[in-house]
Formats: sequence, structure tokens, C-alpha cells
Amino acid sequence: MAITYLKRATRTSETETDAARGVVTEMLANIEAGGEKAVCDYALSLDGWGGEIVLDRAAIADRISDIPQSVKDDITFATGQVRRFAEAQRASVTDFSLEMSPGLHLGQKLVPLNTAGCYVPTGRYAHIASAYMSIATAKAAGVKTVVACSAPFKGQGIHPHVLYAMTVAGADIVMCLGGVQAIAAMTFGLFTGKPADIIVGPGNKFVAEAKRMLFGKVGIDVFAGPSEVAVIADDSADPLIVATDLVGQAEHGHESPAWLITNSRRIANDVSALMPQLIATLPPTARDAAGAAWRDYGEVVLCDSREDMVRISDQYACEHLEVHCADLDWWHRNLTNYGSLFLGEETNVAFGDKVSGPNHILPTKFAARYSAGLSVHKFLKPLTWQRMDREACKVIAPVSARISRLEGMEAHARTSDVRMAKYAPGTNVDLGQPVEA
Repeated sequence: MAITYLKRATRTSETETDAARGVVTEMLANIEAGGEKAVCDYALSLDGWGGEIVLDRAAIADRISDIPQSVKDDITFATGQVRRFAEAQRASVTDFSLEMSPGLHLGQKLVPLNTAGCYVPTGRYAHIASAYMSIATAKAAGVKTVVACSAPFKGQGIHPHVLYAMTVAGADIVMCLGGVQAIAAMTFGLFTGKPADIIVGPGNKFVAEAKRMLFGKVGIDVFAGPSEVAVIADDSADPLIVATDLVGQAEHGHESPAWLITNSRRIANDVSALMPQLIATLPPTARDAAGAAWRDYGEVVLCDSREDMVRISDQYACEHLEVHCADLDWWHRNLTNYGSLFLGEETNVAFGDKVSGPNHILPTKFAARYSAGLSVHKFLKPLTWQRMDREACKVIAPVSARISRLEGMEAHARTSDVRMAKYAPGTNVDLGQPVEA
């Protein structure tokens, strides 16, 4: 495999992890000891919020009352797209039962989780789409109670558009909380009395670390970090569109990698020249974030062949992967590691982030090697069940007894013995050699 790094990142997703871990460790310890008061203290000191944590219907209605109808229509349309896709995912998996042999019935029952915590980040941007991506998907799965959290926007409560998206998506409980304190509050059931079974949603490095540290006490969607984008481009690509799409994701934050993988030196050079020009035209907040992200985390990888491009892409296992190449079907067949795939210049990450339908809460930091993005499946437990009549039991029990005794597990074997004695008394069935020592 012959590759050349025309631009190499000077930092990686792990660079900031140690600093975040120390902060999060202390915060979680304080919250676990101090409960709701500790959470309120953090909300006041970190976000300047001293108002109610749990919003009632009147407070929600008041906060969203001035939203223009056109904005409501866009949010409702986008939520409908996500809900429809999630409902199709739900319909693709079903309960089933199977008669393995006469009298032996086995099956699967898909049981929704009882409580989901959906975190909607608010920092330099109001992440409207993250509200319906998580909440609508959880409700499509059949989750009974969805607790949604978002930080106060500029100290004034949850951003009205985010709050409206939460309501349209079907949140049952809404809390004005952000950061580590929100993740902890949902995990421990603070303010609601309903500890989350799973917590989902994107966030900064502190949110990601809190989810990682609390995993086990609560389920999580995926180990995640800052947003990532990679574009695979051959000589047929439009360098302006490629560069625009890279910048479009780099604006997420200072630590958001943007990677170009190409077998065309012309594309590599043209995109590299365009990146600083496009970043310079952004408004200040986005310019600051995208500039740092491209400077510190951006990469341009020049490969000899499309096979090399596939291998590099699969090593990166990028969260968002765009393909701007000829023969899109070939790329679709051969790429294996990505959070979500965007084929052709007519689609892009922003479409998927906001409105097209598949979920935008996706694995980062190489997790796409073994994990998929958020879907209804994350909120469903495929629980197995068994039922057998006595005739079937008389077939299964002796085999279970013999294997148990081969393993040295006499108590296991005796659960078969007692049934055979009851259901088939006097029969001479081999139940294995009893364990002596």
C-alpha cells in the first residue's frame, strides 16, 4: 500500500482525553455524593442557570410561543423524516418463535427499554437536529419514558427551537441541564425519579468522558468524541464541493477531524488551497472552530489506487464518510468501516445531519470498526425465551446432565436428574458419571 500524507494531523482524538478525565471524575464523585444540590450548583456555576431544572408544560409553551410557523414546519418535516426511517428500522426486526423439535419452543421477544436519557448539546450552536434524532428514534422503538436534557442557551433556558424539536419528537420529561451534570442526573434519576436505562446523544469531550465512565451503571449509544468527516475523492470530484463539505464539518469544534483521501494529486492540491480560503469567509464562531480543527486535525492522504483508498478509509473508520468518485456502486460494495455513508456529491453530511432520515448520532474514534450509529435497535432488548413440554424435556435433560458432569458441575446435572425421576421414573437413561470430587 503506497500512500503519502500531504498534510498530517498534529493532534489526535486522544490528545485531550486525559484532561477531560480528571475533570469528569471529580464532578461525578461530587454529584454522586451531593445529589440534586450538587447538580444545581454545577448548573449555576458552569451554565449560569438557577431556574427550574424540570420544565412543566406551561414553561415549555411559554418558551416556544414566539417561534415562526415556518420554523415549526421545517422542524416538523425533519422530525417526520427521522421518525419514518426509525419506524422502518423497527419493522425490520420482529418477535419470532421456533419449534426446534416436538414440544421444544424457543423464541425472541423485542422489549423496549423503559427509560431513555437523550442529551442534546448546546454550546456554540443550537443543535436542533440532535433533539429529534435521539428522541423520535427512542419513541419509535417504543421506549416508555424519554428524558431529554439540554443546556441553557446563553443563560436563558433551553433554546426555543431545540425545545420545540424536543416536544415534536415526543419527549416525556425535559430538563434544562447540560454537560456532565446532565449525564449524571439522567443516570441516577435525579429530579425525575426515573434512572435512565440508556443515555444517547452527542456532546463535547466532557460529555463523552462522562458517558464512558458511567457505562455499566447505564447503557450508552456508543463511545464517542468530536465529530469527524472524511471525503474520498478521485479525479472526477469537484474540489470546491469537497472542500466545502470538509469545512462544513470542521465547524463543529476545535477538535473535529476533517480528512481527505484521494488518488488525485490535483484534487489534493486544489482542496488544500481552498480550505483556508473557505474557512476565512465563515462567521467568527465557525471560523475559529473550523480553523483550529483543520490546522490541528486535518489530513490529506494521497493514495496510488482506489483499493488503497478503501484500506485507509477503513482504518480511519470515520463517523461521516462521503464518496465523490466514479462507480459509486463499487465503493458501496467495498467500504466496510464508517458511521454513515454518503454516496455522490448530490448528498452530503449536512443533509444527513439535519433532515434526510438516517440517524446522525454516530460512532467516532475508530468505533465504527465494531459499532453502528444510533437506531431503534439501541433501545430494544432482543430477549430470548424457552418453553418445552415433558416429552421435549426428556430429550434435552439427559444431554444437559451429561455435559454438566463432563464440566464437573454436579449441581447443574441434578436439575436434570430430578426431572427425569419425575417425568420418566424407572427408565434407564444415561445421565452421566456423577462428579465425585
